[in-house]
Amino acid sequence: MASGRFYMTCMVLGSLGSMCILFITYWMQYWRGGFAWDGSVHMFNWHPVLMISGMVVLYGAASLVYRLPLSWVGPKLPWKVLHAALHLLAFTLTVVGLVAVFQFHNHSKISHLYSLHSWLGITTVVFFACQWSLGFAVFLLPWASQWLRSLLKPVHVFFGACILSLSITSVISGINEKLFFVLKNATKPYSSLPGEAIFANSTGILVVTFGLLVLYILLASPWKRPDPGTLTDRQPLLRDRE
Repeated sequence: MASGRFYMTCMVLGSLGSMCILFITYWMQYWRGGFAWDGSVHMFNWHPVLMISGMVVLYGAASLVYRLPLSWVGPKLPWKVLHAALHLLAFTLTVVGLVAVFQFHNHSKISHLYSLHSWLGITTVVFFACQWSLGFAVFLLPWASQWLRSLLKPVHVFFGACILSLSITSVISGINEKLFFVLKNATKPYSSLPGEAIFANSTGILVVTFGLLVLYILLASPWKRPDPGTLTDRQPLLRDRE
């Protein structure tokens, strides 16, 4: 039963993540004119797509690698490599997304990092870079002692959840900021809730739902990787596999 709930939750999570990417892509394509890489507003449109794809969806998936029952048995190194590689891919998409918005700002002579959204976003990216570097150095490279890894593991998990929470906050503030900008002087302003606003708000709700579900799986104790050599009633998934 516990195993069925876990995999059903993962299926729902995958569907939500796919919908987040599809929705933000459709918004930028249908209402905001599509994509380009020329410094124009169409270049900016890559920013929300890449940030949601990297900092939310792919980051969330990478965070849950150790919740897969397959990762609970056998060598741990391949799962460490997968965990680090997925996070690195998420960070790469994030950097490209930042390049898109900074080049758009340069091309349009708009100031950088003046809004609360930009402060939250850049703080999240800096935390992400520090988190990945520390995780790579301590948990993937062989030099660190077991004592040091045990000491830093709760900190690593805590900041991982914090970064995801900050990512969601940045996305929501970014969607809101974008709607205020583009619908400020429109025939149908944001306050009248035109179709674009409804669709964008719905995208934000999807992102929040995805993030909350990731945090639930990440923090739900029955779905945590058991310590080596232990098998208790707190690991029902592993018992189901026996």
